[in-house]
Amino acid sequence: MNFKDKKLIIIVIVSGLIGLASIIGFIGQGNVRHVEIFWQEKVEQTLAFEDINGQVQIVGISGVGGDPNPHLISRTSFAYVLTIINNGDRHHRFYVDGLDIQTDLLEPGQQDIITIFPTEAGTYKYYDKREGLEYLGILEIITVVPSDEFTGFLRDLI
Repeated sequence: MNFKDKKLIIIVIVSGLIGLASIIGFIGQGNVRHVEIFWQEKVEQTLAFEDINGQVQIVGISGVGGDPNPHLISRTSFAYVLTIINNGDRHHRFYVDGLDIQTDLLEPGQQDIITIFPTEAGTYKYYDKREGLEYLGILEIITVVPSDEFTGFLRDLI
């Protein structure tokens, strides 16, 4: 083997190592994925109006406990998708005060879907809005702090 062949082999090996390092770096930065990593984050819940002994109440069906008039919780920067079903025997309309969001007037057996995109934390009351407002419960929007914003001993626990 002469000097020219040795030089060519060294150049090929160094080029291969640089190429391999580039590929590992490109993949390691998250540039190659089999799925989209930025899925639309959302919270989905299903609620139902019920008329019991002349009183209206909301019952959680999916994504929330089954207690009457549950405390609803979602987070900021997530789509909050509420499916409201009227299982009662009168017309009902779900209304969130402060966000001014409401369903259509629902006949018995109908349902409606509302989507909320909360940007700031807060506590809101929700009502059955027919002739007037009948208070039913609380919707709370919370902010979840990213782990890199923790300080002190909390940072050490992560």
